[in-house]
Amino acid sequence: MRPVTLRAMPSARSQRGLSIVEMLVGVAIGMFIVAAATLMVATQLADNRRLLLETQIQQDLRATADLISRDLRRAGYWKAAERGTAAGGAAAGMLANPYVNISPADDGDTASEVTYRYANPVTVEDNAVTDDERLGFRLNAAAGSIESQLGAGNWQALTDTGALKVTRFRVTAEHQPVTLSCYLACSPGGTVCPPVRMVRAYKVEIAGEARSDATVQRSLRTYVRVRNDEIIGECRD
Repeated sequence: MRPVTLRAMPSARSQRGLSIVEMLVGVAIGMFIVAAATLMVATQLADNRRLLLETQIQQDLRATADLISRDLRRAGYWKAAERGTAAGGAAAGMLANPYVNISPADDGDTASEVTYRYANPVTVEDNAVTDDERLGFRLNAAAGSIESQLGAGNWQALTDTGALKVTRFRVTAEHQPVTLSCYLACSPGGTVCPPVRMVRAYKVEIAGEARSDATVQRSLRTYVRVRNDEIIGECRD
């Protein structure tokens, strides 16, 4: 008969767990990992928030510039434009375009406000500028917004002051004179001869920043070609 061997009972030393030092090291490593993950998530959230703000500001500026361009392009529109020609004004008499003026007027002039006029398309043409036909845009520096003029003295905010602070609005006239030809030599007189067609264009610059974060800044520049040219002078024979 084989003798029965008794296994030695495990000693107390072989059964002990982690020491306090090992546990503290493990906790420290875990805290470093959690801190790194938290920092990475916070950075991604901040970058995402900034990207959303940049996109919103850029879209607001583009929408504002588009509205300004579309309206300014109509400056000088006159429903009775034929009255400004010799043929069209032969019966009732020639007239100068009452809506021709735009400010800033001269080439190279720069301002933080642009004003102009064009005929109301739904009313009968009376060949005179009425209050509702005076329009424009300007910078309200105190409010940090661009305002739109919808009739004489009626200025209303165009941009959202809660989201966007407009820091710059500048309109620069960039005109190009084109000399027209006359069939006969010009005779002496007080008006410009041969006449000049003034091709009028404006450079519009807008800059702004987010209300909630002044470091988020954007700017844009656009050019507007006014469709209605200004004719200066006439042919005299």
